[in-house]
Amino acid sequence: MEQVPVSRLVTAGNANPSFPPTKKPIPSEARATRELLQYVPQLSLAERQRRWDSTRKKMLMAGYDALLLLGNDIYWGMGMANFRYLLQVETQLGAAGLFPLTGDPAVWHAPAHMNRPTSMLLSTQEWTTDIRDITGWPVIAEELRRRGFERSKIGLVGFSSTIQTTPTLLYDDVMKLREVMPQASFSDASWIIQEMRMVKSEEEIGMLRKAGKVARKVIDAMIDTARPGRTEAEVYAEMIKTQIANGAEPNIFNLLASGPVEHPPLELWHLLHGCEQPLVPTTRPLSLGDIIVSEWHTKYGGYRCHTEYTVYLGKKAPDPLLKIWDVSVECLEASKEALVAGRTIAEAAEMIRKPARKAGLDFVELGFHAMGLASPEFPTVIYQDGYGSNALNGHNIGDMVLQEGMAFGNNIDLHDSTWKPDVGCMLSDFMIVRPNKAECLIGTPLELAQVG
Repeated sequence: MEQVPVSRLVTAGNANPSFPPTKKPIPSEARATRELLQYVPQLSLAERQRRWDSTRKKMLMAGYDALLLLGNDIYWGMGMANFRYLLQVETQLGAAGLFPLTGDPAVWHAPAHMNRPTSMLLSTQEWTTDIRDITGWPVIAEELRRRGFERSKIGLVGFSSTIQTTPTLLYDDVMKLREVMPQASFSDASWIIQEMRMVKSEEEIGMLRKAGKVARKVIDAMIDTARPGRTEAEVYAEMIKTQIANGAEPNIFNLLASGPVEHPPLELWHLLHGCEQPLVPTTRPLSLGDIIVSEWHTKYGGYRCHTEYTVYLGKKAPDPLLKIWDVSVECLEASKEALVAGRTIAEAAEMIRKPARKAGLDFVELGFHAMGLASPEFPTVIYQDGYGSNALNGHNIGDMVLQEGMAFGNNIDLHDSTWKPDVGCMLSDFMIVRPNKAECLIGTPLELAQVG
């Protein structure tokens, strides 16, 4: 597909021109620079063809003439997951994308001033080359009519996950579409892309593998920065800096918490699982006897690699804490044997939880959640069946069989309530389902970090 001339980007349908004429017009043959492609992770055009072909086959079976993708930055930017999967475009500003059964796709992205003199999306990916200013639904409807979709069945693609369960199709957007395209039929088709995302291709796993290498560096940064007198914010900032400096995208998902292991029994601390922003980070200075627990996502080429780790400030952690850590490691090792092709969800969850049950430990989360362009993807099992959200406790999916290429973050968040109800350990690697043993992408240390 030929890259869209700059002149196509400054006018769209019957909308106003983006800007008044410049003193010297941009030449019609001018194109966005391709220099940046070598510095931004790229998926191949063969991978694009695989996805587009599979999508169109599903569209054909479902009777859709076109898909209209509606992306936004909901839930740490994950609202763009389906959009990025199909068109290799992601933006915090949101976008609309047309993917027809036949023909080339088109994307409407950003107000005019963000695309002057051209869209940077044309310099950072080569899957989608028709990128225009976003100037309202009448202009998009005009393009739909121009392509013959005035009376078509059109699938709307938003985003949902096992936590963000409501599809992210904004009510007014859907109403406006029906107003400007009264003879077309619209229905939610997000499932087409989300089903395809469950099993990762080897190219996708390659992106996750690179994310895992960066995630391992983040563990080292967490350990090296955690010292008495340093603030929680300093540790947090070094972890984020390490991600970005090593080529990961600036995705600020770091659920972190810190505090003293020993504290008054009626004073509850949040040391079983990390907290979200802006609850953390704080400027509280760290002290000997503190514990830091964290869960973070390292995002590389759009793919999120999940990590959990625990650091104790002191030369010797309390024996009950060391016991919790040792059982956490047992659960992690069990995960490698559990997450293999052909095993059912219920069998895998039971294998992973067996060491904790044997040791009599409690858990906040203990299992696994699927990940890739978003988190948690389907399938996910982190709660005990019958408790919490059914989307997160494995309800009714126990007989589902794991397939090679599924990608999971471990969730091992254990504590001993007979010792302390508010102090525990967090541990995970990132695992790819394989035939005999899960492939680990991070190499998380199996020793509890004891520093200072």
